[in-house]
Amino acid sequence: MDTKEFRVLIKNCFLKGKVTVEAKTWLDAEFPDTAPGKSIIKDWYAKFRGGEMSTEDGERSGRLKEVVTDENI
Repeated sequence: MDTKEFRVLIKNCFLKGKVTVEAKTWLDAEFPDTAPGKSIIKDWYAKFRGGEMSTEDGERSGRLKEVVTDENI
């Protein structure tokens, strides 16, 4: 399972009113080998509490991937 899917599951736990410990316990039971860590769950809960309900990655500054291609070099 990829990180985007885990974020959606974490958001679902948040919306159901589960605390981070309950979310971590449930994810560990369902996905024992690939569940995200406690700190990741806490970070996403903090974002959701702050009103940011998107599960997408935020934009980052820096060099674009298209800049370093064989065609441009």
